[in-house]
Amino acid sequence: MKLLPTSLRSAGLCAVLAAQVFSAQIVLVQPAQAGAIERACRSSDRSAASPSLCRCIQKVANVQLTSSERKTVSKWFGDPHQAQVVRQSSNRRDEQLWERYKLFGDTAAKTCG
Repeated sequence: MKLLPTSLRSAGLCAVLAAQVFSAQIVLVQPAQAGAIERACRSSDRSAASPSLCRCIQKVANVQLTSSERKTVSKWFGDPHQAQVVRQSSNRRDEQLWERYKLFGDTAAKTCG
């Protein structure tokens, strides 16, 4: 068996260690990177809020809602009354949010349910 020169062995070892560290970071960081809706879903007291369902709902939200809308909607898990305030509002921006939220909800129900 022929050994690689020291510099190549060191470079190879560094690459392996870097890959392991990078992989460990991905595993450790993923739960913290859950979206606002997924985190709100998981922390809700709803019995059907499984991790896989919450992830699916977040994926739909990522496609159909803006970042700002996702932050707003995530708060509705803890305070559903705020959703009703938006639904009943005559403010045009609230009306648009409510329409996008309904579409998101219908899509999430079809996709995740």
